Amino acid sequence: MVKTEPNVKRDGRYNIEETCRLLGIHRNTLLKYAKLGIIQYGIRRSTTRKFFTGGEILRFWKASY
Repeated sequence: MVKTEPNVKRDGRYNIEETCRLLGIHRNTLLKYAKLGIIQYGIRRSTTRKFFTGGEILRFWKASY
């Protein structure tokens, strides 16, 4: 986990790869947290892929410290 606050737009949408890079965690760790409900995600209707909002990334980061 990174020690500095991730630089994100609160209403921005970030895919799994971007979210992992911003938080400094592995993809499997992020997906485990998502499955457990520790971090919330949305699903894009057109592609059915998961996304994380900037606000949720910040909330998760702050809760981790």
